[in-house]
Amino acid sequence: MTAVTADATPGGRSARGLVELVFRARELSLVAALAVLVLVTTAVNPNFLSGQGVKDIFLNTSILALLAVGQSLVVITRNIDLSVGSVVGLVAFCTGKFVSADPTGRGVLTALVFGVAIGAVCGLLNGLLVSFCRVPALVVTLGTLYVIQGLDHYIAHGQQINAVDLPPALLHLGNEGVLGVPYLPVITVVVMLAVGYYLRSYPSGRDFYAIGSSPEAARLAGVPVRRRVLAAYLFSGALAGLGGVLWLARFGTVVADPARGWELIVVSAVVVGGVAIVGGVGTVYGAVLGALLLTTIGSALVVLKVNSFWQQALTGALLLLAITVDRVLAVRVTRLLRKRSVRHGA
Repeated sequence: MTAVTADATPGGRSARGLVELVFRARELSLVAALAVLVLVTTAVNPNFLSGQGVKDIFLNTSILALLAVGQSLVVITRNIDLSVGSVVGLVAFCTGKFVSADPTGRGVLTALVFGVAIGAVCGLLNGLLVSFCRVPALVVTLGTLYVIQGLDHYIAHGQQINAVDLPPALLHLGNEGVLGVPYLPVITVVVMLAVGYYLRSYPSGRDFYAIGSSPEAARLAGVPVRRRVLAAYLFSGALAGLGGVLWLARFGTVVADPARGWELIVVSAVVVGGVAIVGGVGTVYGAVLGALLLTTIGSALVVLKVNSFWQQALTGALLLLAITVDRVLAVRVTRLLRKRSVRHGA
């Protein structure tokens, strides 16, 4: 399913395949851009591809990519979630405070359940307001962003969570791995594969694309639009909660609102990764590639000793380019489908 409507006729099925092929080229272009970026940076500084350098890139990408997976479901349904960064901050601090109160009795599993539950509650609130109260998603999630930030600062009261107060197993999750591969990227890849398989293989997963393509048509086709949008926000919030726990495990020391501004980076990663901001198009694989590209650009600029301002400028330029490309491709594909439809009708 895509943002371009295609019927169930043989011509419609071939048109749908054409649309999928065109937009899948976006993901291949991201891989090519990553390869060029890595090759150029390595040519200038061979240490960029050292074992520790590669490990740092994957660790730095993991949480952003995890949030991008959740955000993808929301954007595919033609909505947006600007509260994910504040949810990460709230969960990271609250979970740290919770487990540090009894570091021997509250281990990794307890921390994960606690953090995901907080994130899910935040996502549920967003989903109810957007899907059932029909408040615009931009207004709802911008409002909850500030509410959650304020709640985080109120709970923190200027305090700080220190790594020495956390269970060693939790810190091990964030900084160690298996067979040389850190746990955080493994978790992200597992989540990505599971969500990607669900969206492609299950009718309920394809409903998200139908809603993004045309909410009214999806409703007439019997798709439970409100429930699916609610589920998208619930899932995005739960993954943001998981991201908050992993943030705590990764960095150990946490203050109030540590992920301030991440909501825009997450949206940028999703859109750069080929998930159309108008909904109905994209995959979680592309979103993760977008997150990896943005993180690699940041690491490359540090290695090349370029001012960090240019990372923000490049991110903005990539975002504008991605939206422009989406629009151009959508217009051209629509014209091509109309021509095929006329020929098929003739």
